[in-house]
Amino acid sequence: MDGVWDRTTPSSDASDAMLLAHGRDVLARESDAIARAAQHLDTSFCTAIRLLESCTGSIVVTGVGKAGLVARKISATLASTGTPSHFLHPTEAMHGDLGTLRRDDVLLALSQSGETEEITRLMPHVTAMGIRIIALTGRSDSTLARSADAVVCSGNVQEACLLGLAPTTSTSVLMALGDAMALVTSTLRNFTSEDFAKRHPGGNLGRQLGTVEQSMRPLSQCRVATVGDLVRTVFSKPLPSRRTGAVMVIEHDGRLAGIFTDSDLARLFERRLDELIDEPIECVMTRNPTVAGIGMRLRDVAALLASRRLSELPVVDADSRPVGLVDIVDLVGFVRPETIESSVTDEMLSDTWTSKKVSEERNVDAAHDSSERAA
Repeated sequence: MDGVWDRTTPSSDASDAMLLAHGRDVLARESDAIARAAQHLDTSFCTAIRLLESCTGSIVVTGVGKAGLVARKISATLASTGTPSHFLHPTEAMHGDLGTLRRDDVLLALSQSGETEEITRLMPHVTAMGIRIIALTGRSDSTLARSADAVVCSGNVQEACLLGLAPTTSTSVLMALGDAMALVTSTLRNFTSEDFAKRHPGGNLGRQLGTVEQSMRPLSQCRVATVGDLVRTVFSKPLPSRRTGAVMVIEHDGRLAGIFTDSDLARLFERRLDELIDEPIECVMTRNPTVAGIGMRLRDVAALLASRRLSELPVVDADSRPVGLVDIVDLVGFVRPETIESSVTDEMLSDTWTSKKVSEERNVDAAHDSSERAA
């Protein structure tokens, strides 16, 4: 049975097609309501944004029931995007928590009907304190709206549940409008990714916003050589405790000259250029390799590794002196697994194995061929 599911349909008769259709209908109803709210935004929204942006205190968000849960989320979004905010429960406000309000605060009150008792009875007390009020409501003629300095209207929406009762579409619209208000205000406040990082130091998001020096391997744990060191000498040295597949080659003045990887060494043998292992490493290294600068965001480092198909990335200071190295295995979770796999097998195939090096190798191959023919 693949018909339309309604309240009379026994659960045992509900097919997968009916479940999918019902789920899609819910999403469509809610997305349509959000789209209508976007179309109906007017200058009242701008007035509300100006109040939020000019607030020198805190944006105090209040609501009860499902609207209260949405209010908590809006408050959290405001706070994390550069606008100080906290939630105030309207019932607790009437029992002492009004004391948390200051005159330089702005109150953002949520009520789809605009007639929620716990909210409307709070309004006269907030007004008496000289605090500006923004109403986020479905009715511009409601008690809440009449008490406010600015009204952002969510409109008359139909709930998505079959009973038409459970707050679903209305809370989605309130949430979306709250996000819009928070993000537009954030833009006006010139909120930057650096500001965002300061507010999100934890979790995977915090790590992405961290800087490269927080995850790089310090120079003391890296394989390092000077430009005059022989390849054989470099690879005969003891490995650091955390093995990496690259050697950073340094000029005599301390600046990064190039990089030479285990894959580069393997290519020498594949091309029968064994004699080059007794040459200075500067003859076979990749000059001017891709690098990360101090302060670079880890998410940008991961994107660079992925786009260039690299396994290692030297980290340099403002004077091009190496301070560490990022290995792709240290960024598991940032880079797609298939990128890690391909970069290990095709390391630096197209980007850091420069055309100059390829040309040099072709010349060496040609010289070998000529000597063999002469012999």
